[in-house]
Amino acid sequence: MIKSMTGFGRCEISETKRKFTVEMKGVNHRYLDVNIKMPKKLNFFESAIRSLLKQYIERGKVDIFITYEDFTENNLCVKYNRELAQEYLQYLNRMAEEFSLENDIRVSTLSRYPEVFTMEEQTMDEEELWKGLEKAVCGAAENFVQTRISEGANLQKDLAGKLDNMLEHVDFITGRSPLLITQYRERLREKVRELLEDTRVDEARLLTEVTIFADKVCVDEELVRLRSHIAQTRETLAGGGSIGRKLDFIAQEMNREANTILSKTVDLEISGRAIELKTEIEKVREQIQNIE
Repeated sequence: MIKSMTGFGRCEISETKRKFTVEMKGVNHRYLDVNIKMPKKLNFFESAIRSLLKQYIERGKVDIFITYEDFTENNLCVKYNRELAQEYLQYLNRMAEEFSLENDIRVSTLSRYPEVFTMEEQTMDEEELWKGLEKAVCGAAENFVQTRISEGANLQKDLAGKLDNMLEHVDFITGRSPLLITQYRERLREKVRELLEDTRVDEARLLTEVTIFADKVCVDEELVRLRSHIAQTRETLAGGGSIGRKLDFIAQEMNREANTILSKTVDLEISGRAIELKTEIEKVREQIQNIE
């Protein structure tokens, strides 16, 4: 089973006191790059979220959007600052004595002084909050992985077809290559006969020239390695897992062999097939960039 790096996942967890919504979107990337957008009050959990995601994702650029709604009506409380109120009262009494003023301080008046009463948000139960957030993140990640697996199956099917096409080109070149030697030998023989007319052709010399030509245009090693790379790609795809980097390396090696074949050949038909082979390899490399 292989996974694409393109995917989407969403999960909503609604509880009595709160609701979490997590959305994840992923595209291909060389490494794991996670970007999290969430309310400030949840920033404390960022490290835990990143650690959790590593259980589901190995590669890709992933954007995560988290929203949080608190349904608690009494999440604010009034805080009374007794020490500050006492200090205000001491100074007011001193002012009344120093300036011979009537002390008309009432409780309602004193309560309006700054910071005597303040509104304060109640401390959240971090453990309880994390349980809900963790459930939402895991749910979104599981859905995200499922879309990646579905897309991965499509990629695997497409790659299998492209590998079949590549093997067809390799088979053609394999069958065509020996004919070049035979054709070259006959053309060389005819040319020598024309030049020497009735003189007997030196077979040893002819064999030497043909051998030199055959060595220059021989692509047997490249074809063998190409077959091996194609087989290795099939095996790697069948094995599944995080195989994107490995497949990319194999594709580079296949492209190198195709370039060598193209540079060696003097036959138009083989050149055409080598170009088509390079085209298929490039398509394979493009698809591999999407595999985790």
